Amino acid sequence: MPHSFGVRARTRHMFSKKFRQKGLPSLGQYLLPVKTGDYVDIFADPAIHRGMPHKHYHGRTGIVFNVTKSSVGIRVNKPVNGRIIEKRIHVRIEHIRPSKCQKEIIARKASNEAAKKAAAESGEKVNLKRQPKAPKEAYFVSAAGGDGVVTTIQPLPFSDLI
Repeated sequence: MPHSFGVRARTRHMFSKKFRQKGLPSLGQYLLPVKTGDYVDIFADPAIHRGMPHKHYHGRTGIVFNVTKSSVGIRVNKPVNGRIIEKRIHVRIEHIRPSKCQKEIIARKASNEAAKKAAAESGEKVNLKRQPKAPKEAYFVSAAGGDGVVTTIQPLPFSDLI
């Protein structure tokens, strides 16, 4: 067990890039549209040392609360001694990605709005609540072979082979 507790201690694989993906980030990474209130995932880019978040925040999801010309302020929940503290950190744009955590919620909201609009036009009520999956329908099991004869199988009697 290592004895040092540096900022990048025990990050051998965390702060390394994948095979054939070394080098600086693409220009598209710098052109990401980030607005206050967006959900972002924090993934430290090991090629860029400036504005790199602490290893604890690598892989965490947070909400943007501040956008400056060179960095983004993010609110992240951090468990500390049995309670959850909201931490505010600033990282550079290279170390964040847009999160997909709200993707299903936004899609469901859009489908609900479309269903409401269709129901208002037709004049009927619509149930927007998600229903649990119903049990499977009942069915009859056919006998093996298709001839309708049921074969009874019994185990062989025990015999000691010593």
